[in-house]
Amino acid sequence: MRVGILDLLGPPARRPVDIGYQLLITKQFASITPQAISVWCRRQGHRTFYATYHGLGRPDRLLPADLDVVFISCYTQVSHLAYALAKLYRRAGVRTVIGGPHAKAFPVDCLRFFDLVVRECDAELIADIVAGQFDPGAVISSAQPFDDVPTVEERMPEIRSSAFFFGRKPLPLSAVPMLASMGCPYQCNFCIDWNSTYRPLSTDRLATDLRYLARELPGTVIVFHDPNFAVKFDQIFEVLEAQPPERRPPYIIESSLTVLRGDRPRRLKETNCVMVAPGVESWTDYSNKAGVGRRGGLDKVDRVATHFAQLAENVPYLQANFIFGLDTDQGDEPVELTKAFMDRAPFAWPTINIPVPFGGTPLHDELAANGRILTTMPFSFYYAPYLVTTIKHYDPVTYYDKLVDLYAHAASPAMLRRRLRTTSHRAIGYVHRARTASFRSDVARFRQILGMLRSDPNFLAFHEGRSTALPEYYRHTGERMLGRYAELLSPADRTPDLSPAESSPRQLTIRKR
Repeated sequence: MRVGILDLLGPPARRPVDIGYQLLITKQFASITPQAISVWCRRQGHRTFYATYHGLGRPDRLLPADLDVVFISCYTQVSHLAYALAKLYRRAGVRTVIGGPHAKAFPVDCLRFFDLVVRECDAELIADIVAGQFDPGAVISSAQPFDDVPTVEERMPEIRSSAFFFGRKPLPLSAVPMLASMGCPYQCNFCIDWNSTYRPLSTDRLATDLRYLARELPGTVIVFHDPNFAVKFDQIFEVLEAQPPERRPPYIIESSLTVLRGDRPRRLKETNCVMVAPGVESWTDYSNKAGVGRRGGLDKVDRVATHFAQLAENVPYLQANFIFGLDTDQGDEPVELTKAFMDRAPFAWPTINIPVPFGGTPLHDELAANGRILTTMPFSFYYAPYLVTTIKHYDPVTYYDKLVDLYAHAASPAMLRRRLRTTSHRAIGYVHRARTASFRSDVARFRQILGMLRSDPNFLAFHEGRSTALPEYYRHTGERMLGRYAELLSPADRTPDLSPAESSPRQLTIRKR
């Protein structure tokens, strides 16, 4: 069988500024599961073709046209591109399968365009799909996410294709995706992993991969895709610390401040951790992740900033993840507290996310039950700077006003100067400048949306939930995002079906055990 695997990492580049970012950064976002599927199919003797699309070129030309089956993985933001490609493959008689975060969140919508929708998978399920064991129109799943991650050595053809320059030479920012665990012990209501059981993976496999990389790709950055890295801290770090110091590869992680306590920041430094991105999320909620008990407000800001300062002494680059617009956010306080954190910890880059109601999460279910999701908003806008819900304690104009305030503070010349003074790493200085420029671009887009909210009553009515008529701005912008593929999706195709999988008569969940 001729099997294609396509990992969609971003939408087509629309601006010159996007090209460099997508070539150098987005290119490194390749997911592990599509690579694993490619390996599993190759083990079974199939002819496999793997590619990633990071916004440059034509994704319909990345794989051969004469495939028997194609697996497409994508985030919700690029799901319309996946839908358009599925139409092209179906015309050519190719069996189409979608997986990844979007398929897990919105399987019913995916069934409008794909033969099969996969929520979780393992090698056995993939083998049955390729063998044609499932009829079209099914949502299928393995009993749990796979545990047997193929080794880095086995995935090297896919890693070369996704991360190397022209598939041959590593880029300075080339990254190897790895996993040390699956699932997360926390149950954040906005996260698609909220109900996934935390499971450490084989430490023997981790040690094998580290030795291979030290030997074959010394100095190449590892990006651990664990939702919450090293919850079993000592177990993981015994493996990392067992590598000779001069052979320890640089690595990047997402983790919680609760995990990174005591002498653990020092152990991060000794094992060559170069970036940590803890989730702070909110000053009034999720304090269990920040390790501050029930503290909130300015007390929480002080404790979190102090913790970040300890991390900064040991890790070159830090990112603090926030969400603004949760139901616990009211008035000026969330904005002022986040700005206070920026002032106290200028060495930590703040990412400020807009709440997005991904299907299957408690956040989505609560907002849907209360009629607070903008149901006609296309999936292409399920990311910042766009708002796809009504915010509980802010009208749209006030909300975007406060986003402008937050982002403008983070991107101010004074803040950039402070950040540059906190590092002696030239590369990190470039990153700070680049991200500052990106934030300033975001401010411009926020102000554009704010202007339409103030000047266009129909645009405001849509965002207040009083109208379901999609504003022309979103229709036009969605077509620009799709480029040459826009003609493949009608307005009805772009209107999402937000039905839960369990309510659809077309849906059949098959669990392989």
